[in-house]
Amino acid sequence: MFSDTHFHFKMMTTERGIDGVSVLEALAKRDCRFALDIGTRCDDLIERQAAVENSISQIKDSRLADKARRFMYFSAGIWPDVDEIHDRFNAVKKLEQSIQIAGSFSDSDILNRKVIAIGEGGLDHHWNPSGADNRTESDFDEKTAQGEKELFMMQLELAEKYSLPFIVHSRDAFEQSLECLKEVGYHNGIIHCYSYGIEQARAFLDLGWYIAFGGGVTYTKKAKMDEMKALLKFIPSDRFLCETDAPYLAPVPFRGQANTPVLIEHVYDFIAQTRGCTKEELSCTVDENIQRLFKINF
Repeated sequence: MFSDTHFHFKMMTTERGIDGVSVLEALAKRDCRFALDIGTRCDDLIERQAAVENSISQIKDSRLADKARRFMYFSAGIWPDVDEIHDRFNAVKKLEQSIQIAGSFSDSDILNRKVIAIGEGGLDHHWNPSGADNRTESDFDEKTAQGEKELFMMQLELAEKYSLPFIVHSRDAFEQSLECLKEVGYHNGIIHCYSYGIEQARAFLDLGWYIAFGGGVTYTKKAKMDEMKALLKFIPSDRFLCETDAPYLAPVPFRGQANTPVLIEHVYDFIAQTRGCTKEELSCTVDENIQRLFKINF
């Protein structure tokens, strides 16, 4: 069994042409216990929940369908898109409303609406105009950069209000991210798709954050592989998480293809070998951390 701490189900089914039914069925067959569908827009929660339920309802084996409903969880958050930054007050208001709507349904409803985290949200200063995010430095004048910080901190405050973990997106923005975290003072959640070094990890760990690694660790450049392995060994077991980040960051040997949670075991293989344990032992460690962080049992 391999737990998956992060995947965009909606993006897999609607934008990448991946068969969500097959993915969920495959996870159920291998007794997956936890999968988290991550939010990136202020108004995408209900839509994502419906997409997941639609896929589950197409699983012919009712036993597997029930399993899929039990292991699916959701977060709701706002990725730092420029439009969302500029409309951040309305965006956060819509985000909170969607969380409240989702929370108004009973457990007996056919759609499992368990919202257990806020995010992903944070800061992204990786400039790649030709990439999927279409981010350019010229878009981030002083006003936009300050607005990005405010959007991040408003969501942190929302997480604190609902006593939920926060999933932090931080790319090429370590110092600013740390500044926002310290200013709000709510340290409960994950630094997802971690992309910094040991000293930066130490700073996050000292505040109480978990560190999550995805498929990118499997294709680190040769010149930096020793640094990556040292980092993977450095993170304490009680703060260590593995993740998918589908449809991105497909691990070797599937690099360049659309990623799915089914490929998570390749991440476990690489990390377990680096940390000197079996992938089953690593999975148990991740399971324990998931249950502690999200306050759930499975």
